Amino acid sequence: MIQLDRVSKRYPIPGGGGRDALRQVSLTLPAGELTFLTGHSGAGKSTLLKLIMMIERPTAGEVLVDGVPLSTVGTSGIPYIRRKIGMVHQNHQLLFDRSVFDNVALPLVIAGFPRADIGKRVRAALDKVGLLSKEKLNPVMLSGGEQQRIGIARAVVNKPPLLLADEPTGNLDPALSAEIMDLFQDFANVGVAVLIATHDLSLIDRYDHRLLSLRDGRLVADREEPAHGA
Repeated sequence: MIQLDRVSKRYPIPGGGGRDALRQVSLTLPAGELTFLTGHSGAGKSTLLKLIMMIERPTAGEVLVDGVPLSTVGTSGIPYIRRKIGMVHQNHQLLFDRSVFDNVALPLVIAGFPRADIGKRVRAALDKVGLLSKEKLNPVMLSGGEQQRIGIARAVVNKPPLLLADEPTGNLDPALSAEIMDLFQDFANVGVAVLIATHDLSLIDRYDHRLLSLRDGRLVADREEPAHGA
């Protein structure tokens, strides 16, 4: 689903030189796998996500999403790639002047889906995250955990094959974090590739999933998911 082949990203520094955010990173994330991505602040986690989302372009190497080399995708093709990707943010990035329904519907409206199809998809996504009964409410009326579930519903409403999450449990207590992780696991179980960037080592320790570790822009560890019963 995602493949990085010797990917590097250097940001120029005023006055000359540059800072290497990623250095020669190679990895493959298959469909149906939930993977954690960790590392210290500045290790390169956010840069890696931005390259997959085509917010940034690599300085060297190749990123492939669903078999498509992103170096071959021009500006006009970026929306097509992004429709394959759902993104969940730590701070939800919800619109508080719109209802829960309208927040979840936004990606479909932008993509030009028919109104009837939008209604079916939004309600199916809200049902999946347990918020169908709250579709008419304003998100500000809901708890932090519920707001995060709105963000997840919005990310998956387009049924993307890839789900990225940037610190999705950073503002949640352990019980709510477990609920959010159960949702991510449900999506992986039906074939979605899920990549979760997180500093939360206690969260990582609670789940036996593949773990990618970055340090100073380099991939320094790739711990595969342990076999059940091992």
